[in-house]
Amino acid sequence: MKIRAIAGVAALSLLLAACGTSQSATPAGGSAGTPDASAVLKVGASPVPHGEILKFVKDNLAAKAGLNLEIVEFGDYVQPNVQLDEGQLGANYFQHKPYLDDFNSSKGTKLSFVEPVHLEPLGLYSKKITEAAALAGGATVAVPSDATNLGRALKLLADNGIVKLKDGVGTAATERDITDNPKQLVFKPIEAAQLPRSLEDVDAAVINGNYAIEAGLKPASDALVLEKTEGNPYVNGLVVQAGHEKDANVVKLAELLRSKEVKDFIATKYAGSVIAAE
Repeated sequence: MKIRAIAGVAALSLLLAACGTSQSATPAGGSAGTPDASAVLKVGASPVPHGEILKFVKDNLAAKAGLNLEIVEFGDYVQPNVQLDEGQLGANYFQHKPYLDDFNSSKGTKLSFVEPVHLEPLGLYSKKITEAAALAGGATVAVPSDATNLGRALKLLADNGIVKLKDGVGTAATERDITDNPKQLVFKPIEAAQLPRSLEDVDAAVINGNYAIEAGLKPASDALVLEKTEGNPYVNGLVVQAGHEKDANVVKLAELLRSKEVKDFIATKYAGSVIAAE
């Protein structure tokens, strides 16, 4: 009986210790103050360019700054937010604020945009024509299926005179907001990550910059039309759970992502297809 009692006390002590650790853990790594190099900051990212930019930071800047980074790559726009919300990640870097706002609203999450880092201009691509004016009547154009990037895609087409939208609708546009479609284009919503593959099956596709680059396209030279950067709200940035914006490791990563070294890396590697935030 005495042995059983001692074992029970030990098990209870371990359980309480485990509960205490869970409650005091900082998902984003470190608390306000000096970065904690012993705490791993796990960051979810799209492979290109986000993962490449983070790898540059990890290989060249993080150790000197006392930052211990782990990069987790994702092939979609949903799981990085789901896993951040669940605490499996300390931060993510793949999205712009309009997408984050829509995700928070629709999913009930409380994720916070910390710092803008870069812009990937959205572009119209085709393997069948070499200019947007050559789109034939009834041509099929693939567009992102998520609400935020669909509106962004339609605005791109409207800005280039391919369609007209209701006044004031802007990037909240849906197909119902098209007021003039002179070529009777047929729009085919496809999950953003699959858009480059759709080029074989459609006449043209509006593709997010990261997926275009990952597929070997060069937005600055291959896009038939490309988003303007001036006043563009779709700057990608660092995101954390609400309440962790000032964690020391998050603040340090944000500083490194906005550093001159990273801006120079982006300018050299992507040659205008990715543009560092001002």
